Amino acid sequence: MTAIKTYQDAPARTVDIGGVKFAYRRLGADKGTPVIFLHHLGAVLDNWDPRVVDGIAASHPAITFDNRGIGASQGRTPHSVEEMARDAIAFIRALGFDQVDLFGFSLGGFVAQVIAQRAPQLVRKLVLAGTGPAGGVTPDRCAALQSLRLLRAGPGR
Repeated sequence: MTAIKTYQDAPARTVDIGGVKFAYRRLGADKGTPVIFLHHLGAVLDNWDPRVVDGIAASHPAITFDNRGIGASQGRTPHSVEEMARDAIAFIRALGFDQVDLFGFSLGGFVAQVIAQRAPQLVRKLVLAGTGPAGGVTPDRCAALQSLRLLRAGPGR
C-alpha cells in the first residue's frame, strides 16, 4: 500500500466506537509510532495546518480526528476534558495502537495531558503546543476567558 504523503490528499475516514462514528485522516509512513493530533477548541479536521501535519507525516504515521460531536464525528459533544480524553483513548485503541505520540494544540494539550495521566502506557512522547496545565478550565470557559484576554489586550497588541 502506498502511503498518502500530503494532508491535502488524505481522505476522511471513519471508525465506529460503540455505535458512534469518529471521523479521521491518516497519512505518512506505514510503520513507526503514530502521532495523534488533538486539536484546539472549536476546530475540525480542516483546521490543521497541512505544513505541520505533512512535516510530521514525512517520518511518522500522522492521524488527525474530530472529537465526538465535532465536525464529521457523530455523538454528543463532551462537556469536559476528561470526557475528551476518554474518547481519544477509545479512538486510539479502536485503530489498534498500543502506543502513540500525542501532539496536543491548545485544548488538545489539555486532553493530551489527561491521556498521559490516565493511560501512561499508551503514550510514548507528548508534544504540547500553545497550551497550559490540564484541568484548570473547562472547555466552556476557555472561549470566554480567551475573549476576555483579547478585549483586555486591545487593538493592535
